[in-house]
This record gives sequence, C-alpha cells and structure tokens, in this order.
Amino acid sequence: MKYACVKSSGVYVPEEELPNSVLQQRFSDNPDFVEKMAQKSGIYTRWRAPKNFATSDMAAKAGEKAIAAAGLKPEDISIVIVGTDSPDYITPSTSVITAHKLGAKNAGTFDVGCACSSFPSAFSIASGLMAANTSYKYILVIGAYLMSRFADEKDIMSFFYGDGAGAVVLEAKDTPGFIASSFLSDGSYAMDWGIYAGGTVEPASSEAIAAGRTQVKMLNKYPPSVNEDGWPKIVNELAERGNFELSDVSLFIFTQVRKRTIEKVMQKLEIPWEKTHCVMEKWGYTGSACIPMALHDALEEKKAKTGDLVVLVGSGVGYNQAGTAFRL
Repeated sequence: MKYACVKSSGVYVPEEELPNSVLQQRFSDNPDFVEKMAQKSGIYTRWRAPKNFATSDMAAKAGEKAIAAAGLKPEDISIVIVGTDSPDYITPSTSVITAHKLGAKNAGTFDVGCACSSFPSAFSIASGLMAANTSYKYILVIGAYLMSRFADEKDIMSFFYGDGAGAVVLEAKDTPGFIASSFLSDGSYAMDWGIYAGGTVEPASSEAIAAGRTQVKMLNKYPPSVNEDGWPKIVNELAERGNFELSDVSLFIFTQVRKRTIEKVMQKLEIPWEKTHCVMEKWGYTGSACIPMALHDALEEKKAKTGDLVVLVGSGVGYNQAGTAFRL
C-alpha cells in the first residue's frame, strides 16, 4: 500500500495589509471592540487580495510555490484538490480553474467544501486516493480563503477575515505518511453562521442582495464547547486510530480563529504550548487556508522534521470538524 507523504508546502499572502489600527477607526463608535477582539483572538492584522483576484488566483499562487518547492512541474500533478467555502462560482469548481491557471494539464480536480475543516478533510481524501490507486504519485492539496469578498465591512465580524492560500504536494510512498483521520459534525448549527442566499434555498436576487443575504453573517454565536470539547475529541480519536500517544506528537495545528481556544485545548490535552503553532497574529483568520498556511510556517521555522508526527484539526461553520495525523 502507498502512503501520502508531505513532499513540500507553499503559501500565498497578499501584499495589501489591513491592520487593527485601521479597524479601530472604522469601528470608532465601539472603541473597545477591536482591542478586546485582539486579546481574545490573537489577531492583529490581516491581508487583502487584489481586487481582480478570485479564490483560484490565490490557490494557484500557493500551488505554484508548493510545486516549485517539490522540484516538480505542474504536469507532474495527478489531482488538484481545492478546499474552500469562498469559491469562484457555485459551478464550475474552483479546482478546475485553479488547475488550468497552474498548467496542471494532466490533473483531475475536485473541490472540498466543508468550511474551515476543508483542508484536513481534503488531505485525508487524497491519502485514501493514493492508497487505492497506485497511478497517483503526486496530489496537490490547497486551502484558499477569500471570505472578505462576502463580508460587509461595517459588520464587526469583518475583523476576522484575512485572505490567503496554503498548499501541500503529497507524494505516494511506501512508508507512512498518512496515519489516521477523524470527523465530527452537527448540522443543528447550520443556520448560525453562513451565506444564506445564492443557493437553491434562496437563489440570488436583487431583493436578497439589497437585504445583505448574499453576504456572510454570524446570526448566533457558537458555544465554546464546540471547539473546546470537539478538538480534544478529534485528537484523542486520531491517537486511538493511529495507535500513538499524544506525547509522541511533535506538532499540533488547529484552526486559527481564536488563540484562547487553542490555549484551552492544549491545556486540556496536557500538551506543552511549544508543540503548537499560530499564525493569526500576522495573517488574521484565513479560514479554509489557515491550517496549510500554519503548517508551512511551522515547517519554515523548523518546528517539525522528517519522521515527526503531526496532527491537524480544522473546525468550520455547519458545524464541520476534521482531523488528520501523519508523519513528515
């Protein structure tokens, strides 16, 4: 059997910065809001893609870097998977457009759309494809996020949204690689946070646009237990299924939405803080892209090396949660 192994990674961060100081002016009628949110979330800035960019442009930029870092050509890629909940279009898929922009002319493509758990979900799917199909040698897995385009700048939740993309090239090898996956969901939260017009429930219309229903909205806050209990559950399931101890893990990466939540989860798992990595301080919350971006940054900082055990846990609206464990 073949195992999916991380061969390389890459990120795309836009050039235009939107720091908290700008948001303090924007929300001047609520002067304490930005500072309070920064303290809770750990977010101090975020970046904005050029106006002429779509999600596929960012995905292609990150993919190009990962492919180059792997010493490969776009034609070497067997499959391009894009995980996002800010697609270019409802249809066609963002992945097929991304592959075309990359020049990955030999690749099949598909999207994974389970919000901010999309990347670990896509990683697990790619691993299964490699195990079952010996012809797939290289799969490009990308997480990309351009939710700022769906946000009302006057909405205080726009504090979170940063644009960006992260990617990994997976290589099929005889030794692990991919070890285990775990998934959780609860659709009773589906109407708490999302974009509720533009699909089949309510197609886009002038009325929906005028009412702001084609924009991303948080209608209800998720209870802290969703992540504070859900993430440890996923981590423990990964350890059980992968037959490893938590102390064996060199690097834990969680969805980069709230630093305090990561702190609580690491304490609950009784794992030293040094074994996780955060990037929200410099890139904001990049949703579907935040896990591969954090992984790339951690690898750049030498927080894990070849042979080390890594755990990724993503959590997104719906809610969807997913985790994957693998050796570098």
